[in-house]
Amino acid sequence: MADDAALERLLEERDLGVLVTLKRDGRPQLSNVNYHYDAGSRLVRVSITADRAKARNLRRDPRASLHVSAADGWSYTVAEGTAELSEVAADPHDAAVEELIEVYRAIGGEHPDWDDYRRAMVRDGRLVVRLHVEHLYGIARS
Repeated sequence: MADDAALERLLEERDLGVLVTLKRDGRPQLSNVNYHYDAGSRLVRVSITADRAKARNLRRDPRASLHVSAADGWSYTVAEGTAELSEVAADPHDAAVEELIEVYRAIGGEHPDWDDYRRAMVRDGRLVVRLHVEHLYGIARS
């Protein structure tokens, strides 16, 4: 078992994890996702599309978890919390697209063509999952 600081460090160091939502029948639905974690606000943000299982599941039941493994595969952190969904990107310059740009920059830096990215976010029907982390558990080895 690890303290929250060690578990948070692992969340901050990585940007690939497994987002877990709950299906209608209660079984977990798992998806590999890129994410950004802000320790100050204890907030995980993920870009998803509005028409996929993750979004449908979270609209019905906002409980979610993010599982993140260290490169060694033995250390891991699970961030549990309540998710909220942004509006779906509807215009290349709306608030949803602006937040999607923030998430992209936090994960990958600058995009080579922001105008193209903005259009793609609208075309894909993307939105941001904001997972408010309420509890952490896992094993974080030094």
